Amino acid sequence: MIAAGPIVIYSRKSKFTGKGESIENQIEMCRQYIRLQFGDDAAEQALVYEDEGFSGGTLERPQFKKMMADAKSKHFRAIVVYRLDRISRNIGDFAKLIEQLNGMKIDFISIKEQFDTSSPMGRAMMYISSVFSQLERETIAERIRDNMHELAKTGRWLGGNTPTGYESESVSHVTIDGKTKRACKLKILPEEIGIVKRIYDKFLETGSLTKTETYLLQNGYTTKNGKQFTRFAVKGILSNPVYLIADESAYDYLTKNHVDLFSEQRDFDGVHGIMAYNRTLQQPGKAHQIRPMEEWIVSVGGHQGVIEGKAWVRVQTALEQNRSKSYRRPRSNVALLSGLLICGNCGEFMRPKLSQRRNATGETIYTYLCSMKERSRGHVCNMKNCNGNTLDADVVEQLKHLSEDGSDFIQQLEQSKRALPGSRQSYDAEISRLESEITANEEEIKGLVSALGRSSGTSAERYIMQQIDDLYEKGEGLKRHLAELNELTSSQALSDIEFDLLAQMLATFQNTVDGMTVEQKRAAIRTFVKEIIWDGTDAHVVLFGSEYEYKFPQTPNRQGDVDEAAERGAAEPLGEDSK
Repeated sequence: MIAAGPIVIYSRKSKFTGKGESIENQIEMCRQYIRLQFGDDAAEQALVYEDEGFSGGTLERPQFKKMMADAKSKHFRAIVVYRLDRISRNIGDFAKLIEQLNGMKIDFISIKEQFDTSSPMGRAMMYISSVFSQLERETIAERIRDNMHELAKTGRWLGGNTPTGYESESVSHVTIDGKTKRACKLKILPEEIGIVKRIYDKFLETGSLTKTETYLLQNGYTTKNGKQFTRFAVKGILSNPVYLIADESAYDYLTKNHVDLFSEQRDFDGVHGIMAYNRTLQQPGKAHQIRPMEEWIVSVGGHQGVIEGKAWVRVQTALEQNRSKSYRRPRSNVALLSGLLICGNCGEFMRPKLSQRRNATGETIYTYLCSMKERSRGHVCNMKNCNGNTLDADVVEQLKHLSEDGSDFIQQLEQSKRALPGSRQSYDAEISRLESEITANEEEIKGLVSALGRSSGTSAERYIMQQIDDLYEKGEGLKRHLAELNELTSSQALSDIEFDLLAQMLATFQNTVDGMTVEQKRAAIRTFVKEIIWDGTDAHVVLFGSEYEYKFPQTPNRQGDVDEAAERGAAEPLGEDSK
């Protein structure tokens, strides 16, 4: 018997497809079930939590997490879903969830499978069904891997961004049954591949990513996209097996590391390169990660390799050694402007560098230097260094005076406050236009979905689906633009409060900054300062909340012997926040 308390409806859909049960349909079917089982009042008062655009492979979904948090305080009677996999396709996650709900005396009902955990049989059947849900998920994953195995046999290029040194070309062949099949393979770009060979040679010579990067910057080499090389770009090229020539050393290395190899030893002809499938783990919103080599699916490709096996293996060994002995910089740092100070010449951040000396007050003397100047050893940028102790002290001192009555900054704040209401009208008109366009877009999608049902199995079905997808993408773009405008107008509506708060914080800063720790000073400065641009003579400080810019003129002790000390090779900078 279900205990007293509100009933919850939970719905989830991975993405909009025009097929299957929409969020709205799931909710309505759950509400009808509640009405039949518990009455009209329970159906109308049911709480609804919905996640759209989230996979069932994880419980990391915002509305699901909110529902579970609310369950602890609102004492739900039951959670109702249309189908079991709306909650999870993972047996481990599902088992933990049922255990958690049992502990809170909350029953779980799945309409489609007719499961109800208020009975022992219902709980048993629920676990059985979740096992099959996970089996289906693992079967799909296995099918994907089988497809990768078939692709690996061909050694083809699957598309996407081509690696430096190659371009993609289409090749075709006629099968036994007379059909023409097309595939892609990599073709060498001589100029780019020359840079790749030079990178391998320089790294083998120096054993250092930093020195290799410096060499590339000093000699004007750029990436495939015309950007300057970084250590990360260099490492990506050095660790990519696409350049590896399929020779005896390559075969020994790959088999030793237990890759899933889909080529015979005789295929390692000393000419072609290596194709590694399933090498990266790609997750939305996260940087790509390299999978362990045991998970790679590898074959000899149809393209030409460029780096001999022995050399490539030596590079991997050196990279592994560098990773194991990499130096981790300590977090402490006396500099206040790391991450704010920008080189006015090249636009790179300027970072602090310590000397071995102290000034009259006992502080360690440090200088700010352009990171591009350091990386290129002055070949790409030769911006003058800046005395860090003096600049930090000047910024703090000037921020103290910004809160004084009649200061330029306060006057700028007042002018900004008066200017804001005039711009609100244009924002409102644009918001109204976007809302109308979004409504029209959704109506058009609904019409196409209806047409899709009538066109099932006909040649028009695919065309209609493409139109729906295009309209959906357009709608998402409109919604993002609308959200940005709403956020902007919301921030303007609070502008008076924000400006007043900024002035109050400045007044507090003046009275308390001298007693703050280094970390507290950094945080306080970032409240007011947007960025600081060093032009070699003056520091231009741009503040939040106005167009106000304060120029720190050059002083005799802002440069001088600190630059010379830095150029003689001062100690490495401290702090992970150094850019």
